[in-house]
Amino acid sequence: MAVETARPILETPRLLLRGMALSDSSFLLTLLSDPSWQENIGDRGVRCAADAEVYLRNTIWAQYRAHGYGMYVVQLRSTTLPIGICGLVKCDFLAAPDLGFALLPEYVGRGYAYEAARGLMVHAEKNLGIGRLYAMAKRGNHRSLRLLGRLGFHHEAPYLLPDGEEIELCARASPLVPLQ
Repeated sequence: MAVETARPILETPRLLLRGMALSDSSFLLTLLSDPSWQENIGDRGVRCAADAEVYLRNTIWAQYRAHGYGMYVVQLRSTTLPIGICGLVKCDFLAAPDLGFALLPEYVGRGYAYEAARGLMVHAEKNLGIGRLYAMAKRGNHRSLRLLGRLGFHHEAPYLLPDGEEIELCARASPLVPLQ
């Protein structure tokens, strides 16, 4: 994937998922500064537009370059408004990619995270040849854990991250089965 592309990698009935472009820096700053992101995902040290550009170049684009996938902007098809991110991240401490997602608070609870994650799972299996996926959620993040269950992930075990934080590690193996 070209680093500075905004071309959609997949479409769902209501959403487009596309690579992040430099023009997404202000959106990324808004998302990473949201209290829900801070509570459930963690502080990434992004405090201003310049920090967002550095994070985009050194973290998001680095995943694209290294693995051919990463986190994608989730947009509404009807307006192309960015509402969140969803993607795959290759962590050194996991044997398979980690599925991640986050939405701006005003778009939570409308089925967008499920739709984006499900579309990405199909894309990962059919287009990238990735069958097994992991997903992590902070302990107590019941909303994400319920969504992961709906997506067919099962709880593996509590897991201690390299930074010492304990999270819930979930896994899902291929092939995809019909989900509701």
